[in-house]
Amino acid sequence: MDNFEEYLRQGEPNKAEKAKVWKTAIGLQQVDGLKPSEYLIAAAKQNIEGDISIDEVKQLIDSYYKQHPVKDTENRTEEADKVSARIAEILSEQTFRFSPAEYLTIHRRLFQSIYSHAGKIRDYNITKQEWVLNGETVLYASAESLIATLDYDIEQEKKFSFKGLIQQEIIEHIAHFISDLWQIHIFGEGNTRTTAIFLIKYFRKLGFKEVNNDLFAEHSWYFRNALVRANYEDLSKGIHKTEKYLIHFLSNLLLGENHSLINREMHVHYIDIVKAQNDTVKAQNDTVNDTVLYLIKQNNKISATEISVRLKISLSTAKRKIKELKESGKVERIGSDKTGHWKIIEK
Repeated sequence: MDNFEEYLRQGEPNKAEKAKVWKTAIGLQQVDGLKPSEYLIAAAKQNIEGDISIDEVKQLIDSYYKQHPVKDTENRTEEADKVSARIAEILSEQTFRFSPAEYLTIHRRLFQSIYSHAGKIRDYNITKQEWVLNGETVLYASAESLIATLDYDIEQEKKFSFKGLIQQEIIEHIAHFISDLWQIHIFGEGNTRTTAIFLIKYFRKLGFKEVNNDLFAEHSWYFRNALVRANYEDLSKGIHKTEKYLIHFLSNLLLGENHSLINREMHVHYIDIVKAQNDTVKAQNDTVNDTVLYLIKQNNKISATEISVRLKISLSTAKRKIKELKESGKVERIGSDKTGHWKIIEK
């Protein structure tokens, strides 16, 4: 993503705007673990410089892959290159209609000639193993209800009034809407990238002209994981759906807030891991305290220096442990530090 920083630093409005679009387009490929080629990067720079149009970028990419067909089915660089160019084209256009047809059209334009189902509603049920869910899947809408569910969600959003809402309430509402839209998963593949583009265009329609699309460029995987966590629950394990992470992402995106966007914190086992680590630290701390107390019981004139040597801990740690024992009411110092002794307080 550093390929375009020079244009953003230079401050030329036209070039900077194009660079932002390309950063977003390329960054969104990370949603599916894809990385565009250096050839695409070079063509994108030519477009930013004004030497060629986005349409010419698309033509160059098409021509390149006709001459250099990819035989490895696992190599999806061609998809990453073509979809990046198409996203850049869509984001550069000042057009949008908030409708199911627009949503389908975006998917068709992004994945035409890449997926046979480009722009088509899936006719089969799906599951997807998610890292953030430790291999479990979100329950997606059934194939039989897709178009009706999509129509309903879009229509309800059209009717919604933002009047009187503060910015945070607006973000919370949009987080709920977009998580529901994504969960329908109307497309077999390319669902998150399509939803992201639809969302960016929707923001513009709502008047958010200064959307920080760098977040889509740099945290697209976080965006997807946040959508997953907003739609998954397992009450038997105490796991609840939460839009908290999605709201953090959108608050950074629209309001310039600075929430930490760390993927591992969304993992369903993260809380258990942190709790286990904290419990381990507490147990270790309690063990050291008990050992210090034992040494004091054995020798009520023992010094902090002797304790640090006996337990092979630093002098500052030994003093801190003694202080903890004093504050917890387990020991009391009688007399001075040099000539006094410790009194064990039995409870």
